[in-house]
Amino acid sequence: MTERMSTSEYRTATPRKPSKYGNKKVRVGSHVFDSKREAQRYLMLKARQDAGEISHLELQPVFKLKVGDRPVLIRSKGYPNGRQAKYIADFAYFDGHKRIVEDAKGFRTPEYKLKRAMVEAMFPAVKIVEV
Repeated sequence: MTERMSTSEYRTATPRKPSKYGNKKVRVGSHVFDSKREAQRYLMLKARQDAGEISHLELQPVFKLKVGDRPVLIRSKGYPNGRQAKYIADFAYFDGHKRIVEDAKGFRTPEYKLKRAMVEAMFPAVKIVEV
């Protein structure tokens, strides 16, 4: 008869695979960020919002990708009819009357470059700022 491990014992005994780009998840309050850079940027933006310099700080704003009126669909084994492609930025906020969309980037992947170009083409008022 074999002895079974509890979930917590398994997690501590099994080594974690390092992140592909070397980032580490960081918790700030109730929010979990994908990297230290993103968490630090959030703290800066939160301080600016508290000081009244910016307003309507939004985390993880979603932009659904379309070509014309048709959604861009990603087909895979789990989604044979496709699922809507989307770009998820890190932050969006208003500086006066201008909406700013930010992405805290350490590495620009080809997928990111394509999605950024699509969002900026679909929404002419949106200019994605990398920090």
